[in-house]
Amino acid sequence: MSARLTPDEVFRAACLDQAQSCRHLGSPLTAEILTLFASRLSADDGAVAARLLDWSGDPGSKRDALALRLAGALRAIALEHHDPALEDAYEARRFDWPLLAGVLARHEARILDWLERAPQTNEVGRSAVLIAGARFLGDLTGGTHALSVLELGCSAGLNLNFNRYTIEVNQEYLGDPDAGLILRPEWRGNALPSGRMPRVAHARGVDLAPLDPVADRLRLLAYVWADQPERIARLEAALDLAKSHPPQVDRDDAAFWLESRLSEAPLQRGQTTLVIHTIAWQYFPPAVQARCMAALEAAGQRAGRENPLARLSLEADPAGSGRPGAAMRLELWQGEGRNEWSLGRADFHGRWIDWRPERLS
Repeated sequence: MSARLTPDEVFRAACLDQAQSCRHLGSPLTAEILTLFASRLSADDGAVAARLLDWSGDPGSKRDALALRLAGALRAIALEHHDPALEDAYEARRFDWPLLAGVLARHEARILDWLERAPQTNEVGRSAVLIAGARFLGDLTGGTHALSVLELGCSAGLNLNFNRYTIEVNQEYLGDPDAGLILRPEWRGNALPSGRMPRVAHARGVDLAPLDPVADRLRLLAYVWADQPERIARLEAALDLAKSHPPQVDRDDAAFWLESRLSEAPLQRGQTTLVIHTIAWQYFPPAVQARCMAALEAAGQRAGRENPLARLSLEADPAGSGRPGAAMRLELWQGEGRNEWSLGRADFHGRWIDWRPERLS
């Protein structure tokens, strides 16, 4: 039996694991930074080092995501123009340990404060999945129903505006070519879905700690990796659009909120109630997942052709699957039990979509 890892060793392993994920997702610069912390950070590097190396929780990417908190803190300091040497390093995309150790010393209080809050991203590239999935759903339900959208774990709610974004693939558009945000994923597999985008009657989301697109702009931008300018541009465009179309997000537990929404408000005739979530489900405790599923199943029993209920998701597979990207799935209740489709797979940040709709049940 292997010896139990010390908190110091657990932190270093978490940094290396996150660095590998960053490389896979197209950010070698963030991977370089985290690898330096894994190999060079020592207890002599001050209060920030002491906090990192003796973290009381689980620093791993599926729990406290401590490596991402650290990377976000550094990026925020640069974005706030509080450290010219750090800004220059991001601009040149070159880091070394003396620079990073100096940043820890110069901005100790700022970094320690940043580490206390979990990372939050709002990756609007995932809206390409929502646009394609909503069009596919519109075909299944006859194309006449408006959507009542409910998003779980939505951060600042930027993906609640997905109907205001457009996909462009080889000069073919799904939506308005003059939209404020145009998503350009690499499209693989079957052709773009031909159905029309259903009208969104209203959209609302929930998050345990929602962010405000205006007040929390810096925090959202800090968690987008500095060597991914296309992601940064997408997020800035979505944040700008949110000023005129502010998302409606409630601060609440996802299970309690969904139970309330689906039980207190009957499924509306002439509307499809669409529950969406993208790379959020894995962070819900098992009890919350179970309650959400029970709420969906209970509401599904009341659904029919005139008031369907659907769930559209982009979520990671169970650990160890080894498959690229995340799974796109659609579930639909319309009076005949639950039907399910695999829609294919997509990159976690929406860089590519492999669109292969297949009915599973």
